[in-house]
Amino acid sequence: MLFFFACVAALIVGYLLYGKFVDNVFTPDANRTTPAYSMRDDVDYMPMPMWKLMFIQVLDIAGIGPIFGPILGALYGPVALIWIVIGCIFAGAVHDYFSGMLSIRNNGASVPELVGEYLGMSARQLMRVFAFVLLMLVGVVFVLAPAKLLTGLTGVETGILVACIFGY
Repeated sequence: MLFFFACVAALIVGYLLYGKFVDNVFTPDANRTTPAYSMRDDVDYMPMPMWKLMFIQVLDIAGIGPIFGPILGALYGPVALIWIVIGCIFAGAVHDYFSGMLSIRNNGASVPELVGEYLGMSARQLMRVFAFVLLMLVGVVFVLAPAKLLTGLTGVETGILVACIFGY
């Protein structure tokens, strides 16, 4: 349990120290209006209360992690936990922050559009295909993982549970 609390402390220290460093490197403009306000259409761009925004961010980051994290930690031991903590600090958090800030600087553009603007049309198309494939894989994992977990617990066939998930 002490090891777990050390990892939580590392995440907090990483947020406070490395987060400040990353913020200084990017130098955000606090006066810049976000696309939710400057391009508001109440479909793709709409302002939300901070609590909803934070809730969505937690769901995006956590996803199925709270289910698989403890299982993988039990299977692979402390090395997996260290890897997850280091990855969160130096890769995951920085990626999420930079993606959001670059999108704000470019009027809400998505990553493939930004790649196309700076690297050309062929890079844009490649990035669109890459994003599509990755999103399909993530979608499959987010449907199959809970279905297989519930199959193991209940004995109900995976296909039926997948249909229930899509029906929901």
